[in-house]
Amino acid sequence: MCMYERRLQVLLDRARYERVAAQARRRRVSVAMVIRDAIDVALPADIDERRAAYEAILHAAPMSLGSPEELRAELDEAHDRV
Repeated sequence: MCMYERRLQVLLDRARYERVAAQARRRRVSVAMVIRDAIDVALPADIDERRAAYEAILHAAPMSLGSPEELRAELDEAHDRV
């Protein structure tokens, strides 16, 4: 079990709180869990690695992907191996 070490107080307006509380009810978790999950999505721990990967993809040289038929055949072949 994870032991939380830091306490944080956040003030929310009614509309934001209701959105968070409704999500917590739907997921059957605490409001705190919804907020922790939102932080993880917005600020992933490996943000520098993700940014580097994004930059590498963005600046990669163009490559030929083949025709749609060739891609379909490749996907079908890969699916058959599983």
